[in-house]
Amino acid sequence: LRQVSDLSDFSRGHWLRELLCRGEEPSHVQSSPDGQHLLLLQKSRPPTLPRVVAFQRHSIAGADLERSWQPPQPALVGLLFLQSPAVPDSWVLAVVWEHGRTEVWHFVVAVGWQLLQTLELCQGARARVVSVCSQGANLVWCEERPPLGAHSDMSKCAFRFCVCARALEVGEQGVRLGAARIVLHNSPEYRVLASPQHVFLVPAAASFATTSKFLLIWHPEKAEFTITAPSAGFIHSKVLRSSSESDFKKLLLGSVGLLSGFAPLDIHTSTVSDSGGLLLVSTKGSVSIVEPDGTQRHVFDLEGGPLAQGSPVQLKTFGSILACVLAGVLYLVDQNSGRLVEKEVLSMKEVHFLESQGEEDSIQLLSQSGIYSFSFSKPEDSSRPEPCLVEMVFEEACRYYQRRSLSSSKLTVEKLKKGGTFQAPVVLAAILQHSLHQKQKPARSLQDTYAKLLSTVSLELQSYMSLELLKTCVVCAPESEVESYCKELVEQEISRILQSDMDKDNLAYLNSVFASFPKAAWKATRSCLQLQQNGDGLLVARATPEVWKKVLCQPQLEEVGQNGMVPLFELICASFLRFKPKWLPSFVELTQQYVSSSWSYGSKEGPEGRVPLYKRALGVLARKNKHSEADDEMELELLLCSKRPKAVLQALHLLIHLKQWQRVVEVAEKFSKLSPLLNKEIFITLLAEFAQHRELDPYLDRLWPLCPAELTASDILTVVLQHLPHSQEDPVPFSSEGNQLTVGLLKPLLQRVVQRPSVQDEMYSDALQSTTFPPPTPPREH
Repeated sequence: LRQVSDLSDFSRGHWLRELLCRGEEPSHVQSSPDGQHLLLLQKSRPPTLPRVVAFQRHSIAGADLERSWQPPQPALVGLLFLQSPAVPDSWVLAVVWEHGRTEVWHFVVAVGWQLLQTLELCQGARARVVSVCSQGANLVWCEERPPLGAHSDMSKCAFRFCVCARALEVGEQGVRLGAARIVLHNSPEYRVLASPQHVFLVPAAASFATTSKFLLIWHPEKAEFTITAPSAGFIHSKVLRSSSESDFKKLLLGSVGLLSGFAPLDIHTSTVSDSGGLLLVSTKGSVSIVEPDGTQRHVFDLEGGPLAQGSPVQLKTFGSILACVLAGVLYLVDQNSGRLVEKEVLSMKEVHFLESQGEEDSIQLLSQSGIYSFSFSKPEDSSRPEPCLVEMVFEEACRYYQRRSLSSSKLTVEKLKKGGTFQAPVVLAAILQHSLHQKQKPARSLQDTYAKLLSTVSLELQSYMSLELLKTCVVCAPESEVESYCKELVEQEISRILQSDMDKDNLAYLNSVFASFPKAAWKATRSCLQLQQNGDGLLVARATPEVWKKVLCQPQLEEVGQNGMVPLFELICASFLRFKPKWLPSFVELTQQYVSSSWSYGSKEGPEGRVPLYKRALGVLARKNKHSEADDEMELELLLCSKRPKAVLQALHLLIHLKQWQRVVEVAEKFSKLSPLLNKEIFITLLAEFAQHRELDPYLDRLWPLCPAELTASDILTVVLQHLPHSQEDPVPFSSEGNQLTVGLLKPLLQRVVQRPSVQDEMYSDALQSTTFPPPTPPREH
């Protein structure tokens, strides 16, 4: 740390130091865009009044700015610095009060602070501003609009807040306030945070549990709202074309069922990063970022365990570096990789981040004794991935051991490096550092055990280096060659994941790969499974059992459906439907053959113990946007390839519905041989159809041989009578209509059944065919 100011270069510097040293509630400190002014918001306890005070650097003379208030007077809600487009490098200060009054101040050298204009943001006299931010030239705020009548039940008027926007134009002629626009009405209370292009709506701490499970992101240019939950990612996006659509309940109408299953948000601190994302710190100390498109990414875990409700966490981004101060410790984290760049224990009790003017590799901190600058080294160039790779080894080891640990204590990279319990990541890190950093040294510089391990993982290291080289080629290649490089990269990535544990992170990554590069992912899948047609035109796969297990891996229900994530088997089925639909039934049949050889029937450990594979494939087919005749044929093939009784009967009913009688009989002849029970179900189904119409008459010679042996003439007549069509007219002996069932049509079946030996006759056939009947009397014993 290097001190750059002892506060003596500020006007009233001694008073600024006194305010910082009082040790009262944490103050809000904000610097002007040019770094020449400090605004200090002091939330004092009685009898001292809360106030906001401005201090000028370099002892610039002029009128001071100081405002205080005393309850029940309206409190100050926001301090906003707004750029003035009329004058380059010029800005104004907007002081927004709780009742909507907005004071616009301007600082003039040698004159001091001047009040340009006082404006009224809210249109209603009873409105109360609870949060405000500036987005470009607009002011965006959330205001409370109390109901007209006194309500005893506050839950009935919970949605009494409204998010509004209004342009604030500062010109040479003065300040002009544009027309108010309602962005969202009938909403719960939100805290609004603005990035350069978007506005984040974070539920207030006092919000109801039902509405504190998600965040809203407003895109002003598109007039679009995005609903996202940090635990699930992007949920829904909707364009609000008119003011009637900007109702909060209408916005959530299609997502209520999904949102109800999420846990409430866990937010301790939130702020907006320089890149435009929303940084969130949970009460457990986990730092994550929500991007404007609704996706969420974990960045870093703070040390020290759960955070107390009153413990302040300071956050600020400097380019790609995230600076965080917690309990006197400064953390510098690379936002892109999540790596801890630097950690510094500060001697100051309370610090505030300031804007660093023109210095990208330093951070300015305001403390009680002055302003300090902290210089840090930027992360190493991405073209040298060795340190990052070694760090990744320990991070992956942490996740691996944590999943298999019975202890509740959290395992960190630092503990893994210091402790001697787990040697595998230490050994692997040493091998990597030797092979990547010191390629010129011979292998004997390693320990003998390490040298043996190096020879074992040498192929994996070569694969990694070729993958890194390929990534570099993708970045540097011209557009004409990018596609070919991407195909090779996707194939290597899918092959790599199929050789590792299929956890939630890998599955989410596969989902993104299949979505971004569908054709390349399809070709990579064919290559990994070694799918091809043999000489008979049948599909064969020569994948190893380990690869099949990854394909059939079905995560827990709570891990599926989040962020639109689907299991790998469904991803592959979707690729078949898109690029080679004729192969899909054969692929499902191949997969079932592997399952039957690896798990016993109905085993809960196997994939068939949850949802049958043909049903999972049918689920993929049902998700298609447009349904065609080819989809009906595909559904039939998937049902029949499973050879399950229920699926075969479902296919038979579908064929009957489509009136494809030739195929009905063919399916009946083929699948009646599988089991006597299925044979009986198929025959009774077709006998019922035979009783209702005459479509099956041309196929009776093929239908009657399918009659099960246990069916009697009485059983057949019962089925026929139950399914005869009901007629409105009185029955006549000789009908003019030719579609009625006659005894002549049924006679061949009945004769076949009557002439066939019964089951009891077969049981006693041996006795009836004896040479002597009755048997001789046994000799008596005298």
